[in-house]
Amino acid sequence: MKVLMVLTSHDQLGDTGRKTGFWLEELAAPYYAFKDAGAEIVLASPKGGQPPLDPKSNEPNFQTDLTRRFEADAAANAQLASTLRLDSVKAADFDTVFYPGGHGPMWDLPENPNSIKLIEAFLAAGKPIALVCHAPGALRNVKTPEGRPLVEGKKVTGFTNSEEAAVGLTKVVPFLVEDALTSEGAKFEKAGDWRPFVTTDGLLITGQNPASSGPAAHVLIDALNTKAH
Repeated sequence: MKVLMVLTSHDQLGDTGRKTGFWLEELAAPYYAFKDAGAEIVLASPKGGQPPLDPKSNEPNFQTDLTRRFEADAAANAQLASTLRLDSVKAADFDTVFYPGGHGPMWDLPENPNSIKLIEAFLAAGKPIALVCHAPGALRNVKTPEGRPLVEGKKVTGFTNSEEAAVGLTKVVPFLVEDALTSEGAKFEKAGDWRPFVTTDGLLITGQNPASSGPAAHVLIDALNTKAH
């Protein structure tokens, strides 16, 4: 099993002067779900190299056993410091792709032509994909082969309007994940704020928030194992 994980290269939280990036738990939990399942993992980001970590995601309140495991893992950190450039990776070389969230992806992935083409290529090849938290926002410009919005009529989830309001960033983010996907015709589903929640519709797996990132990775692994048999 060869897994591509796509991270953000964006580190500015709108014009607040604060830093953002990827959310540590949303990388660490899936990373070890895949690693412990024997997968080979490749990390990529639009600019390559070290992607920015949202500093908030490493505050004591948000640390978990898996974020601590990642921090202590020299090989994982070396891999993170040298992510491949997104324009250099091909869907044909991987079994699946996983998009961790954090606020960073809201700015650089939805409009990124390489990301859009990559997602379309995985789905065209019949390969399952997963995106969690803010990363489902990267689906807003992805199209079906017929040129329709990918999420149209599909069950999806992602960081909800109420969760965005709870962190006080409704007016800071470029768009709201829930609103953007709903406006493309998605059937947006959700659980209570901060509860783990994963939806599956065909090849598309989405998770609502940081707590959903590990569960979404396990759903993806199950989908790959089912496909393999």
